[in-house]
Amino acid sequence: MLQCLREASAQFLIVGAHALAAHGLPRATGDLDVLVRPDAANASRVFRALAAFGAPLEAHGVSASDFTTPGTIYQIGLPPRRIDILTEISGVSFDDAWSSRIELPVLGEPLAFLGREALIANKRAAGRPKDLADVLALEAPGDDEPSAR
Repeated sequence: MLQCLREASAQFLIVGAHALAAHGLPRATGDLDVLVRPDAANASRVFRALAAFGAPLEAHGVSASDFTTPGTIYQIGLPPRRIDILTEISGVSFDDAWSSRIELPVLGEPLAFLGREALIANKRAAGRPKDLADVLALEAPGDDEPSAR
């Protein structure tokens, strides 16, 4: 899926637990959360990438315009291999997330991940117990350098 997004030139960031792992704090998760820029041009690229990936867009009644709507969550698959395509996350705008992103090589290709401060803001705004535990881990003294896994 990520390769399809890259090939479509979509703007996206890895968020959630996989972004946490990029900051050196891996934990179990049931999905891959992908935040996409929610504008018309990018929505078209995201839709094209999903089609290339083989997502059942027609069966789910999904159109490109769905990816311009704040709060859209499009889920593909089941945990632990579910992919969530998100048009917004709590506490951080896409523009702020994009401007503070980190890029790490994954299988030889750079991927954009939510930066540390934006991840903290997102986790704090989400407010679930596991998110607040993630905030404590992110704010704990230690190595601040992100690492590819």
